[in-house]
Amino acid sequence: MPDSYIKDPSALLDYSWDWSAWLAEVDDTISSATVTVPAGLTAVGAPVVADTAVTQRVSGGTVDAAYAMVCRITTVGGLIDERSIYLTISER
Repeated sequence: MPDSYIKDPSALLDYSWDWSAWLAEVDDTISSATVTVPAGLTAVGAPVVADTAVTQRVSGGTVDAAYAMVCRITTVGGLIDERSIYLTISER
């Protein structure tokens, strides 16, 4: 089941994709990662790869809007995969 969170429009928060289980299955490591953030949200800085996780800092959003952020990794072995995190914007 995809990860989903509620975010305040004024919040500046980190969101992480945990690839540990899948990477263990395929016996591989992350070589590079990109995070696609839709219009309305702002990616603050580049995604950070730390071992088996990718973290992106995000700001913005419009109240009552829903957004999908997509993380795409490439492994050292050449595998490519994508996962999404869903944000719903609400005053908190």
